[in-house]
Amino acid sequence: MPSKKIFLDEDYIPKQWYCILPDLPKPLPPPIDPATRAPGAGIVEKIFPKQILAQEMSTERWISIPDEVREVYRLWRPTPMYRAFGLEKALKTPAKIYYKYEGVSPPGSHKPNTAVAQAYYNMKEGVSRLATETGAGQWGSSLAFACMLFGLKCTVYMVKASYQQKPYRRIMMESYGADVYASPSTQTKSGRAILKENPDSPGSLGIAISEAVEDALEHDTVNYGIGSVFNHVLTHQTVIGLEAKEQMAVAGDYPDVIFGCIGGGSSFSGLFWPFYYDKISKKAPKDVRFVATEATACPKVTKGEYTYDHGDTARLTPLVPMHTIGHDFIPAPIHAGGLRYHGIAPTISRLYQEKQLETKAYNQLEVFEAAKLFIQTEGIIPAPEPAHAIKGAIDEALRCKETGEEKVILFLLCGHGYFDMQAYDDYLNGKLQPYEYPAEKVAESMRKLRQLYPWLDEVKKKFI
Repeated sequence: MPSKKIFLDEDYIPKQWYCILPDLPKPLPPPIDPATRAPGAGIVEKIFPKQILAQEMSTERWISIPDEVREVYRLWRPTPMYRAFGLEKALKTPAKIYYKYEGVSPPGSHKPNTAVAQAYYNMKEGVSRLATETGAGQWGSSLAFACMLFGLKCTVYMVKASYQQKPYRRIMMESYGADVYASPSTQTKSGRAILKENPDSPGSLGIAISEAVEDALEHDTVNYGIGSVFNHVLTHQTVIGLEAKEQMAVAGDYPDVIFGCIGGGSSFSGLFWPFYYDKISKKAPKDVRFVATEATACPKVTKGEYTYDHGDTARLTPLVPMHTIGHDFIPAPIHAGGLRYHGIAPTISRLYQEKQLETKAYNQLEVFEAAKLFIQTEGIIPAPEPAHAIKGAIDEALRCKETGEEKVILFLLCGHGYFDMQAYDDYLNGKLQPYEYPAEKVAESMRKLRQLYPWLDEVKKKFI
């Protein structure tokens, strides 16, 4: 049986984003300025426009989406949702499986939902260029796309491992008009320092963030754009979940469990936050579960520590309260490039600590096995990142097969994998290894962090 597409009227695009901050079980701990050991945003106010800063600390639950942003959203929104009849049949499960598909945007992922908003707000405040980092390339291509639409220049520092693995992502960014550099690069002091120490460095998102932030700090009309982790980014992504709620209503169902992958946490948050609001406001007809899936090669939640750490390798950013495996993390060059960030959104960390969501970690071999089954039953080639959510959904459906439960499963397919053919070629030819990041390396990074800041545990105890 072919999959069923769940339609929404083409004019249905949310008019407001949902901000979770007023509804968290406990307020977020403040960022810490390491120079003062006290709450402080450090450089943040120097690299973001005022509207973004207001959304970052918003006490408002609903934030109006500018008409200019909604008009751009019309290029691809509302995005489709599907009932995965083909996958259900292959698994012989009594569960119903739905997925929300964000790969129909021009750059091919969920990232333009925030890129368009960020470019718009920066344009309104007279910024001439945005600098950013990118892992697998989805974020970089999305910001390049958005900057093109609003007349801004764009500079992207792309993690070198992904720069080499995914040349077509670079070409896409350059086609949109962006300048793209393999990170670490010779364009910045932080990049040159890394290259001096290790000329063959494969790069990391932490390093690329340092380069982009440094670029923004050194130029008066340049700001920084970020693709995940920050509250405003996750808020912009809630157009996904708000649409998904409407589509589930059209289908006459409501999820028992929601799966999404986490790199920095933006796509998963965009899907589940509106359902979380239903749950805490007693509007949900079920006690829905939220399950975040991550890579065993970068297990920030499942193996990391909840503490204060920098968001970048050069320590330009303030200390942020999050699960982390250390800002000095250099990832193995696995193919799920968008999941190779050492930390996670503070909201994800808070909700995990309060037992409002679960996490599962999978290695890339089992993830690609799940992706293969999805391809052969649903026809869409997923990016390696959301293939982690597919793996989670499949495992849940198989548990339903064993128990006979007729659960409703929803997962986010946050982007297509049409620029990831090398990854699939490696998988099909037996070249992928099931890599797991050693717990000893996490412990070593945490020791270094405490050596750097001997007062860290005192601050952590006070605020976290």
